[in-house]
Amino acid sequence: MNKFISKVIGEKRDWREYKARTRELPASYRTAIEALERYLMYFGAITRGDTLVSMLDDLADLFEQAAADGTPIREIVRDDPVEFAETFLKNYSEGQWINKERKRLVETIESLEKEETTR
Repeated sequence: MNKFISKVIGEKRDWREYKARTRELPASYRTAIEALERYLMYFGAITRGDTLVSMLDDLADLFEQAAADGTPIREIVRDDPVEFAETFLKNYSEGQWINKERKRLVETIESLEKEETTR
């Protein structure tokens, strides 16, 4: 139980730290990272908090560095912000619920195939 509590509290603390970091970004970078965050959370359907925090920390690192270097937002996300977000998300796929469902679907079909061949 203590491990669970410390994990939840740790993730909540990490979330707050991430939000504090993004509030410090220049306005345009902050708006962009908030839009990406929203998209990643809806599209990615990430369920594991540690994966989410890790992903968002990396995103904050990227935007903090870009802001410090004066890199335009369009240079970060290129021509297609959706493609950028989905490519970025692929690096954190272990936390996506859809991967569990994909695996479940494949295993179900494979087990049905085995049943049919043993009849």
